Amino acid sequence: MNESKPRRKLAAILAADVVNFSALMGENEDRTLRNLKACRALTDDCITANHGRIFGSAGDSIIAEFASPVDAVVAAAEFQRSLRQRNEGVAEEDQMMLRVGLNLGDVIVEGDNLYGDGVNVAARLEALAEPGGISLSGKFHEEVCRKLEMSFVSTGEQEMKNIRDPVSTYKIELSELSKLNLDTSSDDLSGAQDEPVTVEDNENKLPAIAVLPFTNMSGDQEQEYFADGIVEDLITALSRFPWLFVISRNTSFSYKGENVQAKRVAEDLGVRYIVEGSLRMSPSRLRVTVQLIDAVNDRHVWAENYDRPTGDLFDLQDEISQAITGVLVPALGIAERERFQRENHPKLDSWTAYQKGLAHYYRPFSHEDHAECRRLFDQSIELDPSFSDAHAMIAMMGAYSIRSGQTSYTGSREEILSEAEQAAERAVQLQDGNALAHLALAPILQLKGQLEAGILECETAIRLNPNLALAHNELGFILFNFGRLEESVESFDRAIRLSPNDPSRWNFFLIMGFALTCLEQFEQAVESLLEASRLRSSAFWPFLGLAAAYSGQGEMEKAKAAIDKTLELKPDWTVAKIMKPGGDSPEHIQNWANWIQQAGLPAE
Repeated sequence: MNESKPRRKLAAILAADVVNFSALMGENEDRTLRNLKACRALTDDCITANHGRIFGSAGDSIIAEFASPVDAVVAAAEFQRSLRQRNEGVAEEDQMMLRVGLNLGDVIVEGDNLYGDGVNVAARLEALAEPGGISLSGKFHEEVCRKLEMSFVSTGEQEMKNIRDPVSTYKIELSELSKLNLDTSSDDLSGAQDEPVTVEDNENKLPAIAVLPFTNMSGDQEQEYFADGIVEDLITALSRFPWLFVISRNTSFSYKGENVQAKRVAEDLGVRYIVEGSLRMSPSRLRVTVQLIDAVNDRHVWAENYDRPTGDLFDLQDEISQAITGVLVPALGIAERERFQRENHPKLDSWTAYQKGLAHYYRPFSHEDHAECRRLFDQSIELDPSFSDAHAMIAMMGAYSIRSGQTSYTGSREEILSEAEQAAERAVQLQDGNALAHLALAPILQLKGQLEAGILECETAIRLNPNLALAHNELGFILFNFGRLEESVESFDRAIRLSPNDPSRWNFFLIMGFALTCLEQFEQAVESLLEASRLRSSAFWPFLGLAAAYSGQGEMEKAKAAIDKTLELKPDWTVAKIMKPGGDSPEHIQNWANWIQQAGLPAE
């Protein structure tokens, strides 16, 4: 008798696997096998009930075939939902999740087994799925997308091992699994809707977004700076829309290195949208993956991969910015999106030096970090003299060195201020539309006594980038010096709201505390200054401010203790160093200094 020859057919293939199965077995084999048996009862029942046939089942894996793609996706959605419900009712150590891949393709039939790319692609798709999720091929998606009321999200073309051509991929929203009525005999497939997660909008009900640091997949620490630079460009591009509330770079970067759920970040920051991404770089190619998540509805809005030669990095940054802003603000046309493109592209080595400098800039002050920060910004300019941001940061370093009294510079006040002014003017000349450049001019003008001009530069920076928290903070500082105390407090409130996790936010609370003290709102001032001291316990300014607030309240023991702490951190500090030369400080600053002197700070 001749053996039957292999034949081919078109089939919908389901491949599933347990997440972290080897690790679970390593922890407790008996418990893991018991839980696997319970989960397999759910999965196998769903597959059989939807006319599927399991033809492969090695260890924790499942491979099944269906004549209909609709039956296959319904089976997968049903058992993923059942597994989620099971997990909610058992102890954490008994919970188990599966990944599922679905493909429609040609397969070879040999006996009870199926072989070929149709099966292999399903297995590769399973590996791409999220824990508890379902990933499917483009062919499969075409067959089911108009037949079921499910939410499918494109995850781009993916290269797969031993598969010649890239495969178009999609995924099903995890949140949909608990909402769908999967009875395909009914005309109504939508089912009842769960209540969405509640995320507070900001005070103006603006659509709010946070761009999280991208994950560096390259294994090369140097590429962290490229990834950070792309994120900064995205934040800058989105911030230029006045009606879009964008969480600042510094707060977004407080999540760097953390594996956090988008929903948790959204709840922490009070935003609706989260942008996540990853970067992988080889010597010749760069791949960036970006996705936009609607945290309110717990769904992916958009996802895309970008593959480019490494030399096109900044063109790629522009393209990503355009793509994301195009999703969020569809009312804007091509002309508007082009207007938001980056105006000057630094060379890659210059950008790397700049990013490294920022890393030192945002650390608590030390002479070593301050000097290294300046060296790196200088190196950035040497590599690309036209890079406006690097000139602006040198200007800000000089101004803040004078203000804080903390610096690695050895020149006189006049020399430092003159150099800072030249750097700020150069930054504006290079890129007049750069909010950071105008912001850098503001403290220099304030230090020269040109308060109104400084306020105008802050307002220009805010007009160019309404969500730049540092600009609102600087405006608050100058308004405080001008004596416009209520407006100053409002500016600091806005800065804190825009960047609630900013590494510089201790300074937001600090000067707001000074302004509240001068308004004689002592309780609020103490609360703000205590927060500043908690955030930056190594700085003497919060304790100096607390001394003034306690003294104004008549709490002289607390005021004296605050002065003791101030002098412990800054032994040479005196009232004279607070006041302007010649005794022409504004009245509210004089009153504030008097409270400090009453608390025990030496006059000179």
